[in-house]
Amino acid sequence: MAAREENPEPGAAASGGGGYDEGRSRRDGMPPWLPRAVLIVLALLACYQFAHWVFSRLVGLLVNILISFFCAVAIEPAVDWMARRHVRRGLATGIVLLVVFVAAAGFVLALGTLLVDQIRMIVENLPRYADDVIRWVNRTFHTHFKTGNLQNKVLHSNWVRTYLSHGASNVWGISTTIFGTVFQLFTVLLFTYYLAADGPRLRRTLCSMLPPARQAEVLRAWDLAVAKTGGYLYSRALMAVISGVAHYIILQVLGVPYAPALAVWVGVVSQFVPTVGTYLAGALPVLIAFTRDPWDALWVLCFVVIYQQFENYILQPRITARTVDIHPAVAFGSVVAGTALLGAVGALVAIPATATLQGFFATYVRRYEVSDERP
Repeated sequence: MAAREENPEPGAAASGGGGYDEGRSRRDGMPPWLPRAVLIVLALLACYQFAHWVFSRLVGLLVNILISFFCAVAIEPAVDWMARRHVRRGLATGIVLLVVFVAAAGFVLALGTLLVDQIRMIVENLPRYADDVIRWVNRTFHTHFKTGNLQNKVLHSNWVRTYLSHGASNVWGISTTIFGTVFQLFTVLLFTYYLAADGPRLRRTLCSMLPPARQAEVLRAWDLAVAKTGGYLYSRALMAVISGVAHYIILQVLGVPYAPALAVWVGVVSQFVPTVGTYLAGALPVLIAFTRDPWDALWVLCFVVIYQQFENYILQPRITARTVDIHPAVAFGSVVAGTALLGAVGALVAIPATATLQGFFATYVRRYEVSDERP
């Protein structure tokens, strides 16, 4: 009986060996969670690729919507002002956009007139310039060039033909670019119109998705963005008008040609191009005045410097007292950053975005009085 108890039954031994092999195979084989993890990773990768493909196709539309949002925020104070005076919001938005479009068209027309006149003057005087250059070369280097021979060689050279053929082949590409730009402009105007005209409805739609506590914060942030962005742009526009009128008077008194176009150039560029705008705006009227009389150029330069001091210390603090006054270095840095991120579009929306962020910081960031005398 004892021997029988010590030796296990064959069936039991076989059963014990099978259980050991099954456990070892589970440890050495593929874990049960691995196939599911692989499927999840592949699904996430596919979703990422699809999202990246969609974003790459819609990035132009998203940029247009971003520009339209800032444009709508900028014109909303004027639209609200007209709506409070019983003007339908859609009509008020259309009037504001029409005024902005006319102002932009006037700026482009004024500069275009100046540019066309200068090109026409250069083309008319080009033969005389060429004769003067040829005479100087012959006199200086003892050569015997003739203007007629040079013109024949240039007009009948291969590089002129190649250039003209390439220009003719690029006409289609230039036309496509122009049509694309016009279409993009109308897209921005359309979105701007709907965002400004349906602003209250859009805010109600967004707030309906949030709890009451969050709704108050969203509305406060929206009002702050409208007030700061619109206030900054309107203050700049007012200073541009004052600057343009002042420079027009001095240019008209001195008899500088193209006084209206130069006044528009000075007003817009000096106010809406940060940091370097003042120098770019003043350089062009000084250069045009120098072509007429060097003393006129000196008087224009003195007026530009004096007016800039008047604007910095008297005019600008009074106008921007109730809005956001961006430091020139901050404005220049924001334009550089916007250009690096979105190109020309980033440069366009950089200053309004910076004005909005500065308004947020001024409202939500608590400031303390500095007790130490060293700062």
